[in-house]
Amino acid sequence: MDLIKTGNPKTLNRQQRESILGWTLIAPAAVIILALILYPIIYNIYLSFFDVNLEGGNTYIGLDNYSNVVFDPSFWNSVLTTIIYVVCTTIGTTLVGLIVAMAMDKKFPFRGIVRSLVLLPYVAPVISVVFAWQFIFDPVNGIFMDITYEKLGIFSERFNLIGTPEAAVWIAIIFSIWKGFPFAYLMILSRLQAIDATLYEAAEIDGANAWNKFKSITMPEVYFVIGAIVLLRVIWNFNKFEEIFLLTKNVKVLSVYTYFKAFTGSMEMGQGSALAVIQFLLLIGFILFYVKKVLKW
Repeated sequence: MDLIKTGNPKTLNRQQRESILGWTLIAPAAVIILALILYPIIYNIYLSFFDVNLEGGNTYIGLDNYSNVVFDPSFWNSVLTTIIYVVCTTIGTTLVGLIVAMAMDKKFPFRGIVRSLVLLPYVAPVISVVFAWQFIFDPVNGIFMDITYEKLGIFSERFNLIGTPEAAVWIAIIFSIWKGFPFAYLMILSRLQAIDATLYEAAEIDGANAWNKFKSITMPEVYFVIGAIVLLRVIWNFNKFEEIFLLTKNVKVLSVYTYFKAFTGSMEMGQGSALAVIQFLLLIGFILFYVKKVLKW
């Protein structure tokens, strides 16, 4: 570069000086962020090739951690649970967000207050709402069993709905949809409000019904917003841990399964590291496919 060759600040033009100043200002933050992100990733990959001894003296075992993980039936059960959880929560969150956004886009009394209340599930502390949901499904004092067992007689006995993996995963899905749909609602609503109203007026003059207006005007306008929401929700839901772990220990998605593998029982941290690497590769593969094939970016 001419900057390096000259080495004289007086010969730099204004654009070059601004460029140097910009890089100088962001360099400390960039170094910190890269250290906080790259170091854990690299160290995790390093640990995945070792039999980790917490007292020191890790033993190199090559790909044994990966083979042990892949040939473990519990891993594939966790993968299936993760797929069900991610797909259902992503679709549910997006659809509920779209429906609520379209409803909130209409004019009605106290619309501002209602719009604010819709955001409560998203901004509420996770720990408080999780405990509230646990109380709802408590087999002895919970509202759910009180209504379905005591009043309606749907069930013949009391039971803990979040106490079994088969039922708990659906409760976790419903909870995630309820907790996360306000984000989709907010993003979609902001795009709906930017649509030119004359497009709908012209469609009405042409005799278009509500479905035709939605298909021909609304969906094309919000397509890329929904596409971005789906991508973000997949990433977030794939890595979701705290909500599921606090709600129930019976839903072993990959993040929760990795925690139990690495930090409980025999504390197989090498296999836990291998699981984290596998999750990372799966997520990167999905992102590349989705961006290229679906969003066509």
